[in-house]
Amino acid sequence: MKKIASLIFILFIFCGCGKKEEPIVESPEVEEAIPVKEKIDIVDVNSNTRPFAVVVNNATVAVKVQQGLQKAYMVYEIPVEGNMTRLLAFYKDIDDLKVGTIRSARHNFLDYVFEQDAIFVHWGWSHYAKDQIRSLNVESLNGLYDSAFWRENPLNLAIEHTGYTSIQKVRDLSKEKGFSLTSDKGLVLNYSLQEVNLNDSGEVANKIYIPSSNVSNTSYEYDSDKKLYLRSVNGNKHIDYLTKEQYTAKNIIIQKINTRMASDNYYWELETVGSGEGMYITNGYATPIKWSKENRKSKTIYTYPNGEEVKLNDGNTYIQLQSNNQKYTIE
Repeated sequence: MKKIASLIFILFIFCGCGKKEEPIVESPEVEEAIPVKEKIDIVDVNSNTRPFAVVVNNATVAVKVQQGLQKAYMVYEIPVEGNMTRLLAFYKDIDDLKVGTIRSARHNFLDYVFEQDAIFVHWGWSHYAKDQIRSLNVESLNGLYDSAFWRENPLNLAIEHTGYTSIQKVRDLSKEKGFSLTSDKGLVLNYSLQEVNLNDSGEVANKIYIPSSNVSNTSYEYDSDKKLYLRSVNGNKHIDYLTKEQYTAKNIIIQKINTRMASDNYYWELETVGSGEGMYITNGYATPIKWSKENRKSKTIYTYPNGEEVKLNDGNTYIQLQSNNQKYTIE
């Protein structure tokens, strides 16, 4: 019996039947490489197409019928008389788009039209803007006289809140008038192919409140899933009338300026030439910046306090011009 038992034991070892199982070692997970952006999506930085600068109504009663702002690569919100603001939206290389409602020009807007050599699109003008557009030979399209505009009034608003245009119409009319549709001026903003994150140098910026007066304010709330800021006006979501979607911003620049009454004691003078302070806000964080502009036709340069020029994330940008008399809050 002992011999038989010994034989069974030898066969058992030989077959490996009693060997402990080796633990299964899984292959380490290989993280997929984050694709490197090959080009900027918000605007073709290599395109020499001339942009259109469109004055968009931002009166409280008209905000609800605004259309087309989401396709603008940059939008300025600019203080005007009556404790209100008006928008100057820039479009480039857009096939077609309905934009509105369109309002009248202010002479201060020309400083930002000039620096991008844009074709100026507006419906009416202040007497200062009228004089300067004519004396400076600004290439502009005016709803008072030109055929690229029409009126719609779905909410029975006053007539000044009912003007619209389209990118195709202003492009066709510009060509008909002999305006150049190309320019070598280039873009004002510099965009980064790599994601810009300010968490090392900035402060948390989940909510931003930017008043222009005691009756007019703009606010933003950060959506961390979309990595975008949701825009509101006077506490209400800023919604496109056509798409029914809330407007968003990838980048926000708060640009602090001096303001005063013009000589007629009605319209405003904005000191957009010179230098000042500001904030750059993106991806949930904000950091101080400086701005400088040598003259009306030169580009505004945005820099960090150390002098390095700001590079922005790929996406649309709202530039909030705010009087030094007002204060913004960031949470």
